[in-house]
Amino acid sequence: MSVVGAQPFIKPMQSSPSVSPGIQRRHTLPASEVRPLNTQDAISVFEIEREGASLSHTVCPELSMGWFEEGRLVAFIIGSLWDQDRLTTEALTIHKPCGSTVHIHVLAVHRTFRQQGKGPILMWRYLQYLRCLPNVRRAVLMCEDFLIPFYRKSGFKVLGRCAITVANLTFTEMWYPISGHAYMRRNSEAIRFPQHPLTLPLTKTDDQVDV
Repeated sequence: MSVVGAQPFIKPMQSSPSVSPGIQRRHTLPASEVRPLNTQDAISVFEIEREGASLSHTVCPELSMGWFEEGRLVAFIIGSLWDQDRLTTEALTIHKPCGSTVHIHVLAVHRTFRQQGKGPILMWRYLQYLRCLPNVRRAVLMCEDFLIPFYRKSGFKVLGRCAITVANLTFTEMWYPISGHAYMRRNSEAIRFPQHPLTLPLTKTDDQVDV
């Protein structure tokens, strides 16, 4: 299988001392922030995804986003670039740096922070951030049928049945067009991205959808 120009993004990670960010940085972190994930966030990612397949994203961290409450990761999105019209099995493990499609692998919220609207808000912020990336033209994801209404509320449209299956599970492929400029507001206090700064203040008028 040729993977020229592609990079595998599931890599073994080096262990690092476990430090509680809530203790060490309590007085320097905002109460709520959204930023890209890094290798130091791996333990928190694994905690949220403990009951499922965990994905370590180190090749393209600029396509990840985490929501932190007082230094604790409570929700995250992980994506990678893809260069074909539809998803294939390779899209699960390969990052195509020259691709114009962002494949959203996972949107996860820690169980103790669910039913607070964080999932829809984080997805909205992520899609607005993608508008700041010059080569991105669309976002795609695969989901089980019961999640279709959730993603439709975020603006995704159904592409059809996905070619990828896992055991007896089948999936629907959905897509979202990326065009224009990022909107300026959505619930949350701060957002930080290297090279693409985007500050979106908290607004009381935004709708929340529990997840």
